[in-house]
Amino acid sequence: MQAITYKDYGSHSVLTLSEVSRPQPARDEVLIRVVAASVNPIDARLRSGEMRWMLPGGFPRIPGYDVAGVIEEVGKECSFQPGNRVLAFLDHMYGGGYAEYAVCSSSSVVSIPDEMSFEEASALPLAGSTALQSLRDYGHLKSGDRVLINGASGGVGAFAVQIAVARGAKVTAVASGKHEEFVRSLGATNFIDYTKEEFSKSNRQWELIFDAAGKSSFAEVKDVLSDKGHFVSTEPSLRGLVMSLITWPFDKQANVMLAQSREKDLKELVRLWSACQLKVTIEETFSLSEAAKAHHRIESDSFCGKLVLNA
Repeated sequence: MQAITYKDYGSHSVLTLSEVSRPQPARDEVLIRVVAASVNPIDARLRSGEMRWMLPGGFPRIPGYDVAGVIEEVGKECSFQPGNRVLAFLDHMYGGGYAEYAVCSSSSVVSIPDEMSFEEASALPLAGSTALQSLRDYGHLKSGDRVLINGASGGVGAFAVQIAVARGAKVTAVASGKHEEFVRSLGATNFIDYTKEEFSKSNRQWELIFDAAGKSSFAEVKDVLSDKGHFVSTEPSLRGLVMSLITWPFDKQANVMLAQSREKDLKELVRLWSACQLKVTIEETFSLSEAAKAHHRIESDSFCGKLVLNA
């Protein structure tokens, strides 16, 4: 099969279209014929070597954790059938999504409705799970909470705005001024243009601050957290992990989150989409062979929503 691979860390130019062996599903896995795979910032960060301390070795790699497509083969312990339309949050350590076929544990795969396009479906798993788990599990979001989402126009942030609104929160979105109309269309009540105002110096407070952009620290935002407020970041730094441990006994808490592939959460994301409470915004689609171009854009451009590869 064809797949995008890289043999060492480097710029987007290390990504090449290669011929590799088609994976075989284990007893509890399915083989998915990939129709679309989404591109996430984590893919580029892993490729560049920025996070080699967290996930070393494993070359050559096929990047990508989000896919949507059709079940091709199933293991003996799986309930899916060939031909089922699905999305998956790949649970293999190094990914494997930028390819014509991908394998995944059946517990990380869910069916999608006929009305959902493969492009939309591929954009949901990792970014949607990150938003949902950050707000619900780490931020302990409750109806009526005041929530600030930093990086609200990006893939994770846009989902977070909508999930928070669906759960009854009042959302303040932080993004560049040119994206104000977009984030308000998702349900944000208030908006802060980060190029003109630092939210951490505001005279307002929030019960939950979700830094989807990974640009802030607990020390910077603690004064705008309400009593018993939660700060959640997507930045897996050593400093952030230490801060999570330090603040654990206190009323104001900081957490660094890494999304987990969970069947129940993927089903919840599909349910929200079906209920018209979670819109998927796709900024641009690329062919599989244009993966390097997609990585270059996600590293160098500011845009709304997600980038998707068509396999």
